[in-house]
Amino acid sequence: MADEENEQSPFSRPSFIVAAVLVAALVVAGVIVGVNIATRDNGDDAQPAPSTTTSAAPSAEPTAVAGGASVCGLGGEKLSGTVTTTPQTEWQYQGTTAYPTSSTVGPADADPSGFRTCFQHSPEGALFMAANAIVQGSDPATATAWADYALADGQYHDTLAAQLGASSGAQGRISIEGFRILNYDGETARIDLAVATSSGAQAVKVSGVYELIWQGGDWKISSDVAEPLNIAAIPDTSGYTTWGE
Repeated sequence: MADEENEQSPFSRPSFIVAAVLVAALVVAGVIVGVNIATRDNGDDAQPAPSTTTSAAPSAEPTAVAGGASVCGLGGEKLSGTVTTTPQTEWQYQGTTAYPTSSTVGPADADPSGFRTCFQHSPEGALFMAANAIVQGSDPATATAWADYALADGQYHDTLAAQLGASSGAQGRISIEGFRILNYDGETARIDLAVATSSGAQAVKVSGVYELIWQGGDWKISSDVAEPLNIAAIPDTSGYTTWGE
């Protein structure tokens, strides 16, 4: 039976628990999605709920610079488009997890506390931000400070921010394997990342769909929706553009 904390936390509902082996820390707003997964027995037949999150943010005006210019002056703004081929990427490591970087797409700046910021106002920038979010949000060294920056203002901001610090510190390995751009309108983006997670000999592939919004000159985690990260188990990465270290 779930304890009182898990009953209250929207991130510990069955829709966010892929399986008992998902001890890798996939995060939204700095909260580890698999809270206490390593110590809970959810049964072999536990099924994740289907992803139903939709963005409530309005579309950008065709000629508007949604959310203002880049916070660090990155050029290459695109208010429409998508990404269908593997972007040029230099992979670096935070702990044991590889994260993508690009001199043109970002991250182009860093906070004194260590987390990375400033992504291009483009589909590529949203993609790179989502991939960095997985890494920065799951590392206790950067999670809280990063989430304070990365969680956008919006209807559910206080509810989501209240979950900060609820992490159980679960350990595991994660690696990005592919992506899909589900939606991009210059103001909001929906990014689907295929991620492999493992703990010891146990492994599972999951889809993590991030809801992003361009705010304050950078891509942020949207708080216009109650669940800005939807996770579901996937059998393989068919349908995804291959991307990874």
